[in-house]
Amino acid sequence: MKSDFSNWSDVRIFLAVFRQGSTLAASRILGIAQPTVARRIDALEAATNLTLFERDTRGFKPTHAARDLFPLAQEIEAATAAFAKSAQALTEPRTIRITAPGTFADCVLDLFSDFSAANPNIAFDFVPSIRVLDLSKGEADIAVRVTADVSDGSLICRKIRTAKWALFGSQRYADERGFPKSEDDFRGHRFVTFEHADVPDYLHRWLTDRVTADQIVQSFRDVDLMQAAIRSGQGLGLVNIRQAQFDAALMACFGPIDALSRSHMLLISPDAYRRPEVKTFVKFFAPRYAATFDQS
Repeated sequence: MKSDFSNWSDVRIFLAVFRQGSTLAASRILGIAQPTVARRIDALEAATNLTLFERDTRGFKPTHAARDLFPLAQEIEAATAAFAKSAQALTEPRTIRITAPGTFADCVLDLFSDFSAANPNIAFDFVPSIRVLDLSKGEADIAVRVTADVSDGSLICRKIRTAKWALFGSQRYADERGFPKSEDDFRGHRFVTFEHADVPDYLHRWLTDRVTADQIVQSFRDVDLMQAAIRSGQGLGLVNIRQAQFDAALMACFGPIDALSRSHMLLISPDAYRRPEVKTFVKFFAPRYAATFDQS
């Protein structure tokens, strides 16, 4: 005869009776009335067409059939517990991984402090990287990028502002050579530049299109090193205007240079955006980060 078993909750009651040896003891463990436990065991036996327990005055004694089913019932119990644990983990806030250039933290430290104070259960993992990480592959949840376009159309995009660049130098350089007033005034000046295989080279190309090779005194793979060279008076260089505000030693020659303007984007992977803590962070962060530019 075909079994009609389909009530998974009866497995929990079966295990309790098997382990406790009586419906009364099982009812205490389960927090269910004893008559209900006995009725569910009867229903399980009817559904499986098996006698699972021998009843006597001493309690419920498992039959051979019950002992054969017991290991499988334990597997169902373990799988149910694992399911519940995984479901719970999916509802709990997880660490938000944010990738951005290394200089990003200088601009947003106060914002993260404010957010963490209001949301102490949400943690962050900063992934400083000049390389463009692949959000769709889970390399990070959120990226802050300055870009002309977003090649991955699946990403959720929030344009923060338009990022702008200007030509900067130092007081030491100004005392020695003065500053050019426009891109038509580069003759006789020295320049430092930034080149990296993982970063579009539009800044470098803009400069090299306007000066001779011997005017480029040094090319750097690190933005911080390039800015250090500008501070020391080695040469003039292109710097993001917002970032330059955090370096009092940098002095603008002229700018912003419209041809170098790019969209400043907050990008979020769709999988990450389904998480409540990521939505909460983006809603908080995006307008406040944009506002920091309005205050500049």
